[in-house]
Amino acid sequence: MEKEKTAKQQKEKKNQKFKGVVVKNAMDKTVVVEVKRLKEVFKYGKRVLVSKKFKCHDEKNEYQIGDQVIFEECRPISKDKKWRVIKKVNK
Repeated sequence: MEKEKTAKQQKEKKNQKFKGVVVKNAMDKTVVVEVKRLKEVFKYGKRVLVSKKFKCHDEKNEYQIGDQVIFEECRPISKDKKWRVIKKVNK
């Protein structure tokens, strides 16, 4: 039999964290962050730069275009927003 998970073990779920660059901040309390990573194409043995955009919650509208930020997964805030900006990374 499988062991039942306690409430504490279920609550300790690790949230994913990513680092990216703010590319859009026109919405209220929302910024769009682009994350770039290298992905290897095994068929050809080459690496390709892949990017993905995430809508992140920014409570105080403090992040501007070009800022490097760290953001994490959180509860769904709206249909597309499931991420929250934690802090700005100094270059």
